Amino acid sequence: MAAPLLRLGTRGSKLALIQAGLVRDALAAAVPALAAPDAIEIVPIRTTGDAIQDRPLSEAGGKGLFVKEIEEALLSQRIDVAVHSMKDMPTAQPAGLVIAAFLPREDARDVLIAGDAKRIADLRQGAIVGTSALRRRAQLLHRRPDLQIVNLRGNVDTRLAKREAGVVEATLLALAGLKRLGMSHVGTPVPEDEMLPAVGQGAVCIECRAEDASVRAWLAAIDHRPTATCVAAEHAMLVVLDGSCRTPIAGHAILASDGVLHLRGLIVKPDGSELIATERRGTAAEAEAMGRDAGHELKRRGGPGFLST
Repeated sequence: MAAPLLRLGTRGSKLALIQAGLVRDALAAAVPALAAPDAIEIVPIRTTGDAIQDRPLSEAGGKGLFVKEIEEALLSQRIDVAVHSMKDMPTAQPAGLVIAAFLPREDARDVLIAGDAKRIADLRQGAIVGTSALRRRAQLLHRRPDLQIVNLRGNVDTRLAKREAGVVEATLLALAGLKRLGMSHVGTPVPEDEMLPAVGQGAVCIECRAEDASVRAWLAAIDHRPTATCVAAEHAMLVVLDGSCRTPIAGHAILASDGVLHLRGLIVKPDGSELIATERRGTAAEAEAMGRDAGHELKRRGGPGFLST
């Protein structure tokens, strides 16, 4: 059997493998050289983030725990391309690596899974909600300080099973992941006015070696520029705010059909006691400048104590 022309590295979770499959299928459809059934190999890689299940990732090092080993495989040329969920990505890539493409973004909203309760406001007084995300925890507590928030890690099936078993009364998951898993019927989407998504949520990014011109050309054929534009605005904001991986930060940008880019961002204290939000509108060309400007505003309004909480 001939060696594959392209090796895609990804986490080994069911969702990650589905996302890598989407990248493989897109490349096979867009690049004639990669159309043969065996031209692209998917290589599962176990990451530190997958191994840690007993505590929130923010306590174990924050962003990067789901990508470190995959990027090491890329740098050592064991794989040619890395497929990531964009919300897992640190604010900068290691020297020699670049994010070269994005798939079209899926719905970025969170989903509330709480039985008969369809809205955050419907949860009973003092309800136990399971989530490991600081962003979700803080925004929940800002709206409902009576809620009891407990750490809940694991894949989608594990978290749903724990809710069914009564370990928690409710949990929140990303709608994008549920849709890709064929589970869009689970739970109720939460309006962004109540729960602003994580930066990059719903977007799949594709990373490669900066010097690999042929791979970059292949990836350019499937790059979805509107998604890249929106994520650029969100990440520019995150870079400005990234003083602490323990600060709950949310951000989401939408590029409308008329070309207007709308960015919303916020920071919130971990206990939900204070939330500061802002938004920007501009053109796609202004994406990064808008993000930086929004980040500086949030940082200024929060003050040094806010981001070091």
